[in-house]
Formats: sequence, structure tokens, C-alpha cells
Amino acid sequence: MIPAALRELAREAGISCDWTDAHGQPASLGEAALRAVLAALGLPARDPEQIDDSLRRARQISKEAENGPLLICDAEQPIDLQCRLVAGSHCELTLEDGQQRQVQIDARGRLPALPCGYHQLRCGERHWTLACTPRAALSVPELTDGRQHIWGIAAQVYSLRRPGDGGLGDTAALADLAGVAADKGADALAISPLHAMFSARPEQYSPYSPSSRSLFNILHAAPAQVLGSKAVEQAISQLGLQDEQDELEQLELIDWPAVSALRLRLLRQLHADFAKASPGLQEDFAEFRRAGGQRLEYHCRHEALQQQALEQGRSGDWRAWPEPLRDPASPQVEAFAREQAAELEFHAFCQWLIDRCLVRVQSRCREAGMAIGLIADMAIGADISGSFGWAHQTELLSQVSIGAPPDLLNRDGQNWGVAAFSPLGLKRSGYRAFIDMLRANLQHAGGMRIDHIMGLQRLWIIPEGASAQDGAYLNYPLEDFLRLLALESWRHRALIIGEDLGTVPEGLQDTLASHNILGMRVLLFEQQDGELPAPEQWSNAALATTTTHDLPTLAGWQSGRDIAWREHLGQRSAEQAAADRQQRTEEVHVLHQALQRQGLTQGKDPQAQLDASIQFLGCTPAPLVLVPLEDLLGATEQPNLPGPGDAHPNWRRRWSQNAAQMLDAAPAKRRLQRLHEARLTRERKNLDG
Repeated sequence: MIPAALRELAREAGISCDWTDAHGQPASLGEAALRAVLAALGLPARDPEQIDDSLRRARQISKEAENGPLLICDAEQPIDLQCRLVAGSHCELTLEDGQQRQVQIDARGRLPALPCGYHQLRCGERHWTLACTPRAALSVPELTDGRQHIWGIAAQVYSLRRPGDGGLGDTAALADLAGVAADKGADALAISPLHAMFSARPEQYSPYSPSSRSLFNILHAAPAQVLGSKAVEQAISQLGLQDEQDELEQLELIDWPAVSALRLRLLRQLHADFAKASPGLQEDFAEFRRAGGQRLEYHCRHEALQQQALEQGRSGDWRAWPEPLRDPASPQVEAFAREQAAELEFHAFCQWLIDRCLVRVQSRCREAGMAIGLIADMAIGADISGSFGWAHQTELLSQVSIGAPPDLLNRDGQNWGVAAFSPLGLKRSGYRAFIDMLRANLQHAGGMRIDHIMGLQRLWIIPEGASAQDGAYLNYPLEDFLRLLALESWRHRALIIGEDLGTVPEGLQDTLASHNILGMRVLLFEQQDGELPAPEQWSNAALATTTTHDLPTLAGWQSGRDIAWREHLGQRSAEQAAADRQQRTEEVHVLHQALQRQGLTQGKDPQAQLDASIQFLGCTPAPLVLVPLEDLLGATEQPNLPGPGDAHPNWRRRWSQNAAQMLDAAPAKRRLQRLHEARLTRERKNLDG
């Protein structure tokens, strides 16, 4: 039994002492685990005196947070300001479009209704940003001129191939894929995260453990898209890189350290040659740097400082740097930035290249006829040692990492090793880091998938050094997040998708649906009590997909390839694997029966079942159906197997086919045709109904 005072401190800190687990059973937090989590949040609670002191501090912080600089309110509705300003107050209002007005707070303490957008309100020395939000994010029909049933493809960008890519998928291959997908009727191309990584740490390449979610991975840039083929060919020739590049291209699996070293050499040469580039390109780069402001500058500083630290044999983690270097704006860091101006310019140059490449890919999508185009993937967190953690220390929790409690897929729980936002730190800063992150991910996309969207309501946080089971749920301001998401969806005209797989809090899916945020329904997870619901019974508030990057492909699922991997790696005993295979045989039979009932297949040929499964999803009322390339091409191996680390080639698999031709392979072509026809039939049904 948790003492009342300790439970009160947990409530004030936003920690849940009780919840419902993945099996639908009540779960409770142990007292020792609670004390450890509180200590990691800076609220020590070893004895009654510490609890009282921490409770006072937590209440003071909460009060400060509630008086933050951002007010989130409903657009086109009077704005209640009576807790901030007295009736009759005269204020100056600057709308997002630059219009200025003199306004007065009415007798009820309200400001007149305002349109959607971020507006600035000043009253004397006091200043707030008003985030006036729409009711919900934009829906598929609002983004497609009324169409309600569209489809798209999901691709791991690193896995794509094109001639001359040097061993890693890039934006040129992505543009090739976009063109052929659009020709076959796709309206969307969902991609793996392209977040900024660590140029000095090429061994860290999981796209879900980035340095920053507010900038991009420079290794995926195809410089010829911006600088022209001649400039790139000359740089390769100058450095003598052609043979090494050809060798890396021939590898079946990506050699991330080698690819990173080669691409960085090429990028440095291109930067050195950039002085001879056209004035137009140089002006565009200068404008990009100006517009990037502090966000870009701090990332470049971090990249250079980390490189220097590692070269000197010191830790690359900024938390271990000398005290003056832990502050991005300290005089010592400012001096370093001046001394290393050329190095910072190089990192900014690389960010400019990938940014402009993504502009071209999204333009290609739209010009080819896609209504949505790219759907970016925003990871649940970033490595605390990265540039985002360095730049946003007051908005992140530095002594805990994000993970998941024990659930149906991972009986020991998971520790993802990435940092969590501080709910109170975000409020005190006016949600600055969160908003910047949303804008960065939406600026070159028509949609965004939010990994583990349950994190907008609560996150399983684990103290440093503790096991995943010894974490706790920390609650977040869900409604604020959803309203800001709706506003950014409106500003960018973008679709918002939430990955709601795993332990989902009760009512969250309904809440997401009410805000036009699409959930995800995965074919492999929809079986209930030995039955797969017919297409008509699927949700119209979630996208439908065959699988995800963390799950087996359909072919791999049918053959039990994932079970074989886990047995091989020692995650499952021979007895457990045998039981898993028996259960899988039953699940495959359930799928086959469902497909037969719909008249989509007759025999049990795995490839025919794959064809039928994709058509099955096309028949659902899901506004969007996404099919990963792995299932379009009948691949057996999955991109990522959570848990074993390097023992499985996570994030390293490459396609043997070029992106420009892969969808013309007979199996892919056949599956896309069946999907396209099913979606058209579904759309006609909707119009007739």
C-alpha cells in the first residue's frame, strides 16, 4: 500500500499509481519503483520530510507552468482571459498574417473570436501567444476533394536502390518510387523517419534513436538533385570515390559506418566546391541559414562539438562535457562557434541539401497526381545525448528513458533509450520544442505518422539503470497536444496518423477519431476470438495496413520466419517456439477462412493469400490503406526485429530492384491493381450509398 502523502506527490508529478495492463488486468505501481521514478524526476521521496519538500516544489512548478506564455484556445470563439487580464484592459493584437489591431477585454474577461493561427497579444509589459486551433485535424476527404477511400505505399527510405546511390537509399530513389507509385494510382507514400542522426557516430543508425527530430538525416540527400550531376561527378572524381562507391552498392546489407564515411567525404568536397556554385544557389543557402535560426545553429554547434570531443578521446555525450560546453549559448560555446565557423557552415550546408532534396520529392509526388504525397514518420523520442537534448534541456527529462511495460509482444517490457519531454517544462516554454518539431516534420510532407501516439497521453518512463518493468506511466497534456496538432495540420494542409498499437489507454482511440487523427489497424492484429472481422466491420477512423516495420511481413508471418529468428537468438525456447508455431498455424487458417468467405482466394498458396489479403484491406471502409513494399514484393524478412539489437540486421536490408522498376515486377503490379480496383469499388459504394 502506497502511503497517502507519497500517492499525493505522485499525482502532483503526473505519475499513475494504477492502470490497466495489456491483458486488460488491473496493475499497480510498487512503492520502491515509485520512489525511484520520483527521484529521477528530481522529486526525492525517501522519507516524509523529502516528500513534503518535493510536494511543495512540484506544486510551485505546476503553478508556474499554468502561467506559461502560450494560450491554446478555440478559433472563431470568444477567448476567456479573465484569469490573465481584468475586464476593460486594452491590448495590442498581431495576427499571424501580420495584421495589427487594438482590442479590449470585455466585461466578461473575453477577447473577441479570432481565426486559426498563432497570434501575439500584448498588454503593457505582458505578452502571450494565442494558438487558435480548429476543431480537428484535416481529414482525408478535406485533403482529396471529397474522396474518402485512398491508398498508398510504405517504404523504408534507406532500403531503396538506384544506380550510383553508393550503398544507401536516398531522396533520388525516393522520387523515382514516388513517380511510379503515383502512376499506379497511389495518393500517399509513407516513409521511415528521416530525422537528423550523429555524423560523428555512424554506428548509431536506428531512425528511431535520432539526435534531433527537428532536422534531417544528411546521409539520405541526393546532392545532384540540388547541385546538378556534374558537380557531384566532379567531386567523386576528385576524391577517387567511384570504386568504393561501387563496392558499397553491391552489398546486400547496408554498411552504415562505411557509407557514412564515404558520403561525408563527398559532402565535404561539395561544400568546398560550393564557392563556385551559382549565385542563386548561394543566396538560397544563405536564406536557409537565416530562416533556420537557433534551431539550425545549435544543431550545427552540437555536431562540431561532438566531433571534437570524440577526436580528443572524450565522451560524445554532452552531459559529460565540461560545464561551459553543456550550455548551447555559453560564452565558451559562442567562441567555439566563431572559431569553427567553417565547420558549422558545412553542417548547415548538409542540412540545406537534404531539405531542398525533400522539397523536390514532395513536388514530384504532387506533380505526379498524389493528393497527399509523402507521409513523414515522427519517432517517439530522441537520444538525450543528441543535439535536441542539448538544445532543449529544460523541456526534456534527462534522468529517464522511454519504453513500454510488459505486454503481449514483449513480456519483459522495453526500454527504447530515448528521452521524454517534461510535461511541465513544455508548458513553461509555451510548447516551443513540440511545435518546432511538428513544423519540421510537416514542412515537406502531406501527412505525418506519430510513432506510439499513446505518448501524447502517457509515457512509460524508466529511471536510468532500472529495468523496463520498474518504470511508471507519466501523464501528459493530451488535449493541448491534440489541439496543436490540429492547428499544424490546418496550417500545413496535412493528414495526421497516430500509431496506436500496444497498450492503448481506454477511450484514447475515440478521442483521436474525434480530432480526425487516423489510428492504425493491422491485419495481423485484428483477429478476435478466432475470427477476422469482415471488411465492412473495420474502422472508418483508422488506416488499414498489412503490417509495420516492427512486425513480420505477411510472407514471413505465414512461414513463421519471425518465430524462427526469436528461437535462433534465444528469445524463445524450443518449447515456446513450438507453441508459437501451433498458434501461428491457427491464425493463418483464420486469415485463409476470412479471405475465402469474401471470395478473394480459393487455394492456400502463400502468394495467392498475399494478393487476397491486400485486396481484403482495399475493401474496408478505412480512409487510407497503406501497403509496405515488403508485402507488395512478397518479402520474407522484416525491416526490424525489436529486442535483439545487432544480432538481427535491423535497418540494414536493401532491395535488389531499383526503385524506378520495383513496382513493375509482376507480383507487385498484380497486387497494386487489385488494391486500386478495390478502393475504387469502395469509393463507388460510398457515392451510391
